[in-house]
Amino acid sequence: MGLALKEAKKAYLKDEVPIGCVIVYQDKVIARAHNLRLEKELTHAHAEMLAIIKANKKIGSWRLEDCSMYVTLEPCPMCGGAIIQSRIKNLYFGAYDPKGGVGGSQINLFNVKFNHQVEVIGGILEKESRELLQTFFKQLRSK
Repeated sequence: MGLALKEAKKAYLKDEVPIGCVIVYQDKVIARAHNLRLEKELTHAHAEMLAIIKANKKIGSWRLEDCSMYVTLEPCPMCGGAIIQSRIKNLYFGAYDPKGGVGGSQINLFNVKFNHQVEVIGGILEKESRELLQTFFKQLRSK
């Protein structure tokens, strides 16, 4: 999760919402990304989506069955669906997102009986993840 926080800080320095993501396969980081929606002008340029694309290329498959994802904020519906579709095994996230999170805050998409089930643990380095987001939005509002 520390590496995901480093990615989130990269987004912060680019005036992007500071969310970072890392995907691990066989104890090795195979993908890392941070939000780039403003830079790329793409709706789907969330940290999780960009990391999944990189991991697919690295593994050479759309299936990420033995991978774990670490992300600093509870995923949104789009990213939650991509996590399930990519067959990621474990999801670890930092801060809960009471406005749009699908790991238990708004709904728990991962508890629905889909073909693939994801193990989810939230609240890892939650304070650090939340504080980075709060600082970002406080600065954004003051502009």
